[in-house]
Amino acid sequence: MSTTAAAHLTPVADAYEPLPLLKGKVVVLSGVGPGLGRSLGEEAAKMGADLVLVSRTRKRLEKMAEVVRSYGTRALVVPTDITDEDARRALVEASLAEFGRVDCLINNAFGIPPMDPISTLGLEALRAANETNVFAPLRLTSLFADALAATHGSVIMLNSAVQFSSQPEYAGYKLSKGALAHLAHSLATELGPRGIRVNSVAPSYIYEDVNKGYFDWLASEAGVTHDDVYAEKAAPTDLQRLASPEEVARATLFLASDLASAVSGQTLTVDCGEFHS
Repeated sequence: MSTTAAAHLTPVADAYEPLPLLKGKVVVLSGVGPGLGRSLGEEAAKMGADLVLVSRTRKRLEKMAEVVRSYGTRALVVPTDITDEDARRALVEASLAEFGRVDCLINNAFGIPPMDPISTLGLEALRAANETNVFAPLRLTSLFADALAATHGSVIMLNSAVQFSSQPEYAGYKLSKGALAHLAHSLATELGPRGIRVNSVAPSYIYEDVNKGYFDWLASEAGVTHDDVYAEKAAPTDLQRLASPEEVARATLFLASDLASAVSGQTLTVDCGEFHS
C-alpha cells in the first residue's frame, strides 16, 4: 500500500470491531471475486452470516469458502453463469436445499462495458454487459423473492458513483448502473408489500487491487507517482481519502442487517464524502 493510503486507512482499520449483526442469516453473494466481492464475503462471515458463494469459477469460490469457514460460519459453493436462466433456477434450489432459507441477496456481479463514448459503441457489446449488470439482478431477485418474503429479507444492488458523473468513456458503464438504479427503485416498490427491502450501494473509487493497478498505469502515463494519482482521486472527497473494500463491504452489510429494517428504496453512497445528496 502507498504511504498516502496507509496514513489515511490505518486508524480506521484499527478502530473497527465486527459485531454479530448477521448471525443466523443466510446471504447469497453473486459476484465473488477480487476486491469488493472478496471483502463482502469475509465481512459477512465476520458478522456471523452463512453464505452462498456465486461466480463462474469454482476454484475462486472454494478459496472464498475457506475464508468464510475460518470464522465459524457455513459456506455453500455454487458455480453459476448468472446470465443463464436454468443456472439461476438451480442456484435458488441449491441455496434452499442447503440452508432452508435466504435472508439477503447481494447482486455484486459486474461485466465491464466498453470504455468508449456511447455513440460509438456497438449494441451487442452493451447487451452483453447488461445481461450481467441489469437482467441477471432482475431475474435473481425475482427467483429468490418467495424465499426472501418468507424471512422478510432484503436485496442489495452494488451500484456505482459513476451514475453521478458524465465522462464520455464511462457512458456505457453509467448506462448499466443507471438502469440498475431504476430497477432497484421499481423492485423496492413492487416487493415492499411482501416485506422485502431493496436498496443500493454506490461506491466511488475503491482502493483495492484493480484500482491500485489502474493508478499505477495512470502514474506511468503521466510521469507522476502512485501517491500523486491517489491524492488527485481523493481530493474531491471530504475525508481526503478513498474507501477500502472492507469499508464498502461493512456499509453494504448494514443494509442486510436488522438495523436497516425500515430502510428500502435507498442508495447509500460510500465515497468518503465525494458526492452529496
